[in-house]
Amino acid sequence: MIKRHIPNALTCANLLSGCIGVVFAFKGQLDVAAYAVLISGIFDFFDGFLARLLNVKSPIGKELDSLADMVSFGFLPGVVMYQLLEQSHGNNAYLPYFGFLITVFSGLRLAKFNIDTRQTEDFIGLNTPMNTLFIVSLPFIQRDYPELIGSTTLLVCLTILMSWLLISEIRIFSLKFGTIAWADNKTKFVFLIISAVLIAFLKFAAIPFVLILYILSSFVHFRNNPYN
Repeated sequence: MIKRHIPNALTCANLLSGCIGVVFAFKGQLDVAAYAVLISGIFDFFDGFLARLLNVKSPIGKELDSLADMVSFGFLPGVVMYQLLEQSHGNNAYLPYFGFLITVFSGLRLAKFNIDTRQTEDFIGLNTPMNTLFIVSLPFIQRDYPELIGSTTLLVCLTILMSWLLISEIRIFSLKFGTIAWADNKTKFVFLIISAVLIAFLKFAAIPFVLILYILSSFVHFRNNPYN
């Protein structure tokens, strides 16, 4: 009886972490919000992993997962982009709200995922956790390149680009492993190894490179495995 509730408890922890991240993001403490995203991502990974491992997947778990993701990987990155736009163009009272386009399209992406039978194993469109990691990495990059990330034009363009990627028809591989055989997961393993090296050296600043690598690796993966 207890094991049925373990995945949902982790999903609730994901939601709680996301709520905490939102509070810090509204306070302008975007670095703390970024770490809240990381914690949410860990809970998000293990709730599904344990649900499959314990064979306790349920309809309420699926719905709860989407609701938690909407906060942690939908509302939170929208708040971060709102803050970045406000900092870049403080004279315009309305422009920062454009950042919540990320939240709107994250909601569309999550709703699409729930009903799209093509996404049982992999993704069609960029998944919300990866999109959120990219958004929350921007304040860290801004510290070293303020003239770049401080550009209102760039932030608006990134908002539009990421919103499009969320609902695009680009096929993206999932990091779920049916087996751990190298031959079956070569592209995924290479992606994870290179990503780990980049993050070890660059930390959050590595995320944009990881995102580009993720998309390019997916093209390679599905070109070599068109029916997987």
